[in-house]
Amino acid sequence: MRQISGRLAEDLLWLRSQFGGSVDFYVKEARLCGVDCAVCACDDLAGMENLWQQLLRPLQEERRRFLDGERLFDALAGRSGLVFSGAPLTGLAQVFASLCAGNAVLLAQGAPRALVLSAQSYAYRSPGEPENERSVYGSREAFCDVLRKNLGLIRRRVRTPGLVIETFHSGVRTGTEVALIYHRAAADPALVAGVRRRLRGAKLQMVFDSAYFIPFLERHPASLFSCAGVTERADTLCAKVCEGRVAVLADGTPHALLVPFFFTEHFACMDDYSSRPYYASLLRLLKFAAFLTAMLLPGVFVAAAACTPQLLPQQLLYKIAAGEAATPLPLFAETVLVNLLLEVIKEAGLRLPKTIGHSVGLVAALIIGDAAVRFGLLSSPVMVVAALSVLCGFAVPTLYQPLTVLRLLFILAGGLLGPLGIALLALFMLYNMTSLNSYGVPYTAPLTPYGTGLWHDGLLRLGGGGGDKRPFCVADLPGAERGKRHGR
Repeated sequence: MRQISGRLAEDLLWLRSQFGGSVDFYVKEARLCGVDCAVCACDDLAGMENLWQQLLRPLQEERRRFLDGERLFDALAGRSGLVFSGAPLTGLAQVFASLCAGNAVLLAQGAPRALVLSAQSYAYRSPGEPENERSVYGSREAFCDVLRKNLGLIRRRVRTPGLVIETFHSGVRTGTEVALIYHRAAADPALVAGVRRRLRGAKLQMVFDSAYFIPFLERHPASLFSCAGVTERADTLCAKVCEGRVAVLADGTPHALLVPFFFTEHFACMDDYSSRPYYASLLRLLKFAAFLTAMLLPGVFVAAAACTPQLLPQQLLYKIAAGEAATPLPLFAETVLVNLLLEVIKEAGLRLPKTIGHSVGLVAALIIGDAAVRFGLLSSPVMVVAALSVLCGFAVPTLYQPLTVLRLLFILAGGLLGPLGIALLALFMLYNMTSLNSYGVPYTAPLTPYGTGLWHDGLLRLGGGGGDKRPFCVADLPGAERGKRHGR
């Protein structure tokens, strides 16, 4: 790494070559206290007003004169009222990284170091309400796009000495700052070391989202289910970290990763710990039922209507037969078409601006759906089954992506092989889920293998909120000790 030479013109020439003549690189050369100096900053990242108040104005009022930059920096760092950010920099690469982070850097003739001032003044989105993890009783704060602001939200909630935040840079072309967050009193050292090793070993050209690291944190990237959780809530991240998890948060994204992550946690939320245990348990059971309905209902409907119609009630069978007689497509193809059409409508409403996104769903429901049924293109039973399955999928939003794929797979299995295809695919899905593990801890814990957390804070939510001692801690789960021994 090239060091600061102390020759001002040479150091500025190197910095200008790194920025490639970019117009946002700002350099103000001035003679301060008798020494030739240069103040460097990136336009729109560092505020000129902040820089004037912190550095230039106090130095203009300084009456002392110095022979070279080394003596000037000694006086500024040790015997002045100026506040500098961190230790002085000695490498030009460090100066470049500090400028890109929004700081201002002071260079002086004859000084082989640089002083850094926190003069950030860039625009960013303030922490707002969560969009995907809404809560009735809990916090209303969600992560924003600036890493340092997000770390402040975490530190404000966990005020014990055990919270550790490590930062490093990832991305060959972006140099994105990434934070590794854990609680050293709760997290397994082997887990922390494994996550740290995989993150540092991720050779990415660019990093714009925490999700870029998911393939490197998982051992089964081809599985439909992910062993890394995603959250946008600061209180959720803090709760998981205090349970022994490790969190990963990248600059420029409002979503954090959590490892290890378990299947049952898709059905839990922060409101469970603010509600009565019996109500929270009821909601969890309803979410499990909604998950099974969203995944199996269309496939079971196709398999029963096509292969085993005797299992359906007679009146329902008559309605299905009457609806199919009026449509040109077979039941199997019609069900696939309707589910794909609903996904297209959902994607269109999601990507369009909010002002017209709601209109897309309204037009699709009132015009396309109703007109398709009246015109005889689609049957009413298929529309009802597809709409009910998609609606149930929204009850578990973090599983929506695997649910969409599994729903289509079950429709194909039921239409081609009937009930046998449904049973085979269900067994394969269970085998895939139970074979997953995240750093030595089974993905389906505490359901399988059976653990004490199944009835405490797994399938149900028992206990009295604040009376719980260590809810759903990683160290209490089956396989955690094995993971410690093997360092997974």
